[in-house]
Amino acid sequence: MTRVRSLRSFLSAVSAVLLLSSTAGCGSGDDAPKNVSAEAAALDTLTSGVLKVAVQPYAPYTSVKDGKIVGLDGDILTSVAKRLGLQIEPEVTDFAGMLAGVQSRRVDITIGGVAWSADRQKQGLFTDPPYYSPPAMAVRNGKTYKTVADLEGLNLGTVEGYVWVKSIQAVPGAELHAYPDANGVLDDLGAGRVDVGFLDPLIIIAAQQERPDIKISTQYLTPPTAAQVKAKPAYEYFQPYQTGFYLPKKATKLEKAISAQIDAMYTSGELAKLVKKYGGDPEQFLKPSEGMAAARQGVDRPKDWKAPSIAE
Repeated sequence: MTRVRSLRSFLSAVSAVLLLSSTAGCGSGDDAPKNVSAEAAALDTLTSGVLKVAVQPYAPYTSVKDGKIVGLDGDILTSVAKRLGLQIEPEVTDFAGMLAGVQSRRVDITIGGVAWSADRQKQGLFTDPPYYSPPAMAVRNGKTYKTVADLEGLNLGTVEGYVWVKSIQAVPGAELHAYPDANGVLDDLGAGRVDVGFLDPLIIIAAQQERPDIKISTQYLTPPTAAQVKAKPAYEYFQPYQTGFYLPKKATKLEKAISAQIDAMYTSGELAKLVKKYGGDPEQFLKPSEGMAAARQGVDRPKDWKAPSIAE
């Protein structure tokens, strides 16, 4: 199985590069929308009036249907783009291709459960968080895991490039199983080759409904204490994390414009409605936990920045 996974990873990476390379020049010239507003043109997207978005098939966060991005992240970005006068142009790839497309500026933005991290922000720009994500675990029915100590010595799965990779590697005795996509995690979880899968919560909830044959449940890890994180900094990602839409380093105007619209959607209640639409709890998804703002203050946000939140 190791050889198969390696081959799948290789082919996935090659496909991502070819796809993004072949589409990077699309949408310019005659393909650009007509009657682009001055406000939209000032956002300096790769093609005036067009927002080129790299996504992976990751329902219910992102998927492409009839040329449109749907899912929680897709709905949020669609609302933002409409307000900014931008036309969305999706490009489908995998998670590694999403990040690479942004960092090489072949696309304007990528979305879909991308976690903010100090390392990633060095190579790109993050918007204000459109939502926060609690530490969810996909677990085989009949098993219960509550703390990091419960994970010691287990086979733990996640997707290649996700922030949980470092956290899993720090768990004593645990063996990391990294996959090109969430389906690989779920397949091996159902087959008993993995004990716990770390995935975004809406993915697990959807899988329970759509794939009852794999017999899994959704559990939430008790976040490690501050002392545990201090002893093992990689445990930080076993805590709730803040997501963001990810843009190239030079896209400062676009990032600020999108962040402003995201913040407005917290206040208007639109984000709460969208989270509920996909089975999420706004209290879990739209309120930052302690320390989230501090992680970005003086890094990629002003020292007095406050993480957006719905009203108490």
